[in-house]
Amino acid sequence: MSDPTALDRETGTTFRPKFDAAGLVTAVVTDRATGALLMVAHMNDEAIAATCATGEATFFSRSRARLWKKGETSGNVLRVVEIRVDCDQDALWIVADPAGPACHTGAPSCFYRRVTDSGLERID
Repeated sequence: MSDPTALDRETGTTFRPKFDAAGLVTAVVTDRATGALLMVAHMNDEAIAATCATGEATFFSRSRARLWKKGETSGNVLRVVEIRVDCDQDALWIVADPAGPACHTGAPSCFYRRVTDSGLERID
């Protein structure tokens, strides 16, 4: 007999994120206007709730062990347009309107370098 909770998680309409052992789920953020991949971060249940309540992306910082709202110091917030969840609800896709660069380095995306045979090449 199959697990009804797993079946509901994979095909149902209940939002039930499958958090890892640390209570986190991976979140991928893209730009609504361009489709560009902006960043990857992690969210716990509190970060998801804060994001839904405010409409601005809030994540869980593993290095600081606390919630952080994207742009809380820089002003470069991510205004959430849509949150999607993958089939087994262990990853989130956030479509957002960025208010400035997404990366703390000032690059538009955190993915501003590509791997080459000789190392990294900046592509922004």
